[in-house]
Amino acid sequence: MAENKEEDVNLGANKYRETQPLGTAAQTDKDYKEPPPAPLFEPGELSSWSFYRAGIAEFMATFLFLYITILTVMGLKRSDSLCSSVGVQGVAWAFGGMIFALVYCTAGISGGHINPAVTFGLFLARKLSLTRAVFYIVMQCLGAICGAGVVKGFMVGPYERLGGGANVVNPGYTKGDGLGAEIIGTFVLVYTVFSATDAKRSARDSHVPILAPLPIGFAVFLVHLATIPITGTGINPARSLGAAIIFNKDEAWDDHWIFWVGPFIGAALAAVYHQIIIRAIPFKSSRS
Repeated sequence: MAENKEEDVNLGANKYRETQPLGTAAQTDKDYKEPPPAPLFEPGELSSWSFYRAGIAEFMATFLFLYITILTVMGLKRSDSLCSSVGVQGVAWAFGGMIFALVYCTAGISGGHINPAVTFGLFLARKLSLTRAVFYIVMQCLGAICGAGVVKGFMVGPYERLGGGANVVNPGYTKGDGLGAEIIGTFVLVYTVFSATDAKRSARDSHVPILAPLPIGFAVFLVHLATIPITGTGINPARSLGAAIIFNKDEAWDDHWIFWVGPFIGAALAAVYHQIIIRAIPFKSSRS
């Protein structure tokens, strides 16, 4: 009896097998083995072509993301009324739809991060090395700058006049409102990324990897619907940086820190919540 009680304490929440949703092709937990955490530094990556190919994929994906989305924002602002344009819903769909398409295209090469906050969250969860995380963030920011730059090249006058798609805290809201919106919005996104790409779910439900880009894109769409009126919706430091650098006016830089601090806090909270609460990784580690 004493041994059984000690086993109960050690197993804790892991004593009972997780239940599966009805209608899914559930498999047993034996099909899944927890992968080891990525090393903090992995010098061997620097001599691998796949490492640089992944960085190029992140650059191109972020470039295309900014190009399509900033053009959509500019089209909305040039219109006389929302009814004669795609409207706020159209802008949200542009952001969400592009993330869906680009994650689908690049997931097999780089993981399809397209966002420094996503990369940061996955790094905290030890899904990739610090070397790769820094490289991804640099390439994402360069891609965002180039994407916004091409949009400005198409429409120099309107771009300057209409704000260049730069993120700012809109009138009627405080900096605290903007920071809170960015934290919660990024939490929604990064938590969705963790859930949609969970390797354990992939082992049990074969359809999950196929559908992974869809909930991620849909999360981006929904967050934009909610927070466009507050900050224009950043939740992606590279997107905010690219637009701010190319627009390069004081209003783009006044609140720019919010669009780095907020997403990074939101990503960290999502990583902690998924790894500790949802997956209970520390409990499993102590058990082993």
